[in-house]
Amino acid sequence: MPSFVIAEKCDGCKGQDKTACMYICPNDLMVLDKERMKAYNRDPQMCWECACCVKICPQQAMDLRGYADFMPLGASTVPLRGSEDIMWTIKFRNGTIKRFKFPIRTTPEGSIVPDGGFETGTDDLKSPVLFTEPASLGREVATLKK
Repeated sequence: MPSFVIAEKCDGCKGQDKTACMYICPNDLMVLDKERMKAYNRDPQMCWECACCVKICPQQAMDLRGYADFMPLGASTVPLRGSEDIMWTIKFRNGTIKRFKFPIRTTPEGSIVPDGGFETGTDDLKSPVLFTEPASLGREVATLKK
C-alpha cells in the first residue's frame, strides 16, 4: 500500500523548505516540487508502507494505495490526526463506516530513557549481546568457550 499525494489537497506545508511528510519518511521518499509547491513520493515501489506520512499530513493530502485483499472495490482508510490521538475512518466496500481512535503517545515527549533504565552491556562491537543485555534478559548470557 504505497503512499501517494492527493495534489488538490497538498499545500506543500505552506511553503516551508521541508514538508511534514519529508520530515517523517524513514526512507526519504517524499520530495517537494518547488515549482508546484506539492509533495510527491519519488519511488512508490520503495515505500515501506509505514503510513507515517499519511498520519502526519496536516492537510490529509496523503493516502495509501490499498491491496485488493485489504481494501477491495472502493474501500478506504483515512486517518485524522489530532494533537493527542489519531482517528482512523474505515469505509468498507458495502458502505459501512467504522472509526477507531488511538492515542499518539502514552508518555510525555522527551521522557523516555534510551536504555530503558537497564545497565548497558558491553562496549565490545564483536560481542553477540545486545545493548542492554544481560540486564534486560534477567539472566546470564551463555558464552561459548574456545
